[in-house]
Formats: sequence, C-alpha cells, structure tokens
Amino acid sequence: MGLMTISTFNSVVYFALNYTQVINVALVLAAIPAVTIIISSFMKVDKTNVFQLIGLLLSVIGISSIISNADINKILALNFNKGDLWMLVCVICWSLYSTLLKKHSFKFSQFTLIQLMVSVGILFLIPQFFYEKSIGLETNFNTPFFIILFYVVMFPALAAYYCWQKGVEIVGPNRATMFIQLMPLLSAVLAILIFQEKFELYHFIGASFILSGIYLSNKKTVK
Repeated sequence: MGLMTISTFNSVVYFALNYTQVINVALVLAAIPAVTIIISSFMKVDKTNVFQLIGLLLSVIGISSIISNADINKILALNFNKGDLWMLVCVICWSLYSTLLKKHSFKFSQFTLIQLMVSVGILFLIPQFFYEKSIGLETNFNTPFFIILFYVVMFPALAAYYCWQKGVEIVGPNRATMFIQLMPLLSAVLAILIFQEKFELYHFIGASFILSGIYLSNKKTVK
C-alpha cells in the first residue's frame, strides 16, 4: 500500500503533469470511483447499487462542466498522450489502495498504518531522488521549500491520509471515493476566495451535479 500511494501515486501525478494538461488529469482522476467499484466488486469487498452508478455519472458531468467552463468543445478538443496513460496508473493504484483498506482489518492504529506506508514508500522514493539528481534536477533548501514541506507533511500527508483511511473504514471504498469528485469543485471555490476569480454559471451547474451525485451515491436501495 505504501508502494502504491507514497511511491507511485504521488510521484506519477507530478510526472504525468509534465506531459499533459491539468484538465486531462482532473478528468482521468474522475475515473477513480468507477475503477474502485470494479475492483471492490471483483475482490468482494463492497457492493454497489444503481444510485451509486447514477451518482457517478452526475458527478463526472459536474466535473466536466467546471473544468471546461461548460464548453463541450474544450472536452472534444482534448488530446490524450503518454501523460494521460501514466494517470491511469495513478487511478488503478489509488482504487486498489482504497479497496485494500476495507478488505483487511489491521490490528493497529491509523497513524501506525500511515507510518508503515510512509516508511516503505520512502525506500522506493530514494531511487527516484538519485535519478533526478543524475539528470540535473536539484532541490533548493530555502524558506519556500520548508514552508511547502511543512504543509505537505501536515495536511496532504498526515491529515488527509488519516481522514481518508478512517472514511473508507466507516463507509467503504465505493462511497468514499465519490468524495474525490469534490476536488475540482473545492479548487474552484478556493480560486474564487483567494484569487478573486469570478463566480460563473458553470460553477453553479457543476456544483449541482457533483453534490447531487455524491448524495445519490450515499443513498441505499430499499430491500
């Protein structure tokens, strides 16, 4: 799990962005819930229902609306390349990781699991570090570096991983991965609040679809 997330997922996302657009990355990541549903069903970890499938479709429409400014031509004009293929690796890794969280009942705390994953993940990051040095990519140990490092360690690493693992434990991988669809929506909200970007109609349309999709995905069928 450390190899799939710490070593592979995080590194490959940054690597893929060297070759593809952010809009492509957002669309490919939107496939995580669908792949998770397939893997968890195959491994008999979680059951899906028609509400989750409809919710998934609505959320993808909402994401497409936000990242394309509700312009279908932008979606149709997308060019897929090797960066997008690498993003598929990320999708599979995160979906499998989320499924394994529910499949195995670990006899230790969430923070212990994170520590074990990071410890193993670092081992496979070391070769990547030396490879980047060999091709002339250097790390500048300055103030911005340490500020970014602090943020990444405290929030995307410790806090986010803990909350994600706890969420999967409680609601299962299928319902949990639907909340990934909130990322483009929250990014738009932060852009409006921090960078004073203008709130447009497509933001509202996209938000409506995404929130409706998440609501439906958490709705249970009547037996």
